[in-house]
Amino acid sequence: MAYNKFTLKKVKKQFGLTLTSAEALFAQAKPVAVSSLLHEILTEFAPLAIAIDTEKARSEWIVAPILGELRKHLKGQMTLFSGINFEVDAKQDLTGFCDFLISRSPDQYVLGAPVITVVEAKKGDVMAGLGQTIATMIAAQIFNEQENTPVEVIYGVCTTGTTWKFLKLMGQTVYIDSEEYYLRDLEKIIGILSYMVLN
Repeated sequence: MAYNKFTLKKVKKQFGLTLTSAEALFAQAKPVAVSSLLHEILTEFAPLAIAIDTEKARSEWIVAPILGELRKHLKGQMTLFSGINFEVDAKQDLTGFCDFLISRSPDQYVLGAPVITVVEAKKGDVMAGLGQTIATMIAAQIFNEQENTPVEVIYGVCTTGTTWKFLKLMGQTVYIDSEEYYLRDLEKIIGILSYMVLN
């Protein structure tokens, strides 16, 4: 079973998770000024991605440029992987492809631990993608433990490109930000993503 088969109900039951909505989960994250290049790219191509309205188009034309801007901003403090096979635990159905994984490992050629953030791009409904996002976060938690580099918090992002929802996993508890962010909040989105990498 692939990550995208997980619903919120299934992931909660299978892994014994507590789900909680948290107000202003990333209030401490400071907005980050973004480049004029990113603004130009999104002005040109976000309407195209929205018109095509597939996960692939939204991922390529909106999400990837934003994550590229994050990588540029953090100047090598993270590695970014796109569309890789993340086979962690077949017995628990934690297998399949991930849209984006962010790691603190310096190796850009092979995914290394710790994986700290999972970003899943969805076509339309962010809430419907939360189960998949959380399942991949659980996989990242297990992967880090297998690699002897556990971290206290795994972060997750479920996005349509135009709508962004942020999560964090600590132990068996998943905190889901009650806020949603939009492209007009681009500086805050980059700020939250930066906070995830640095904390």
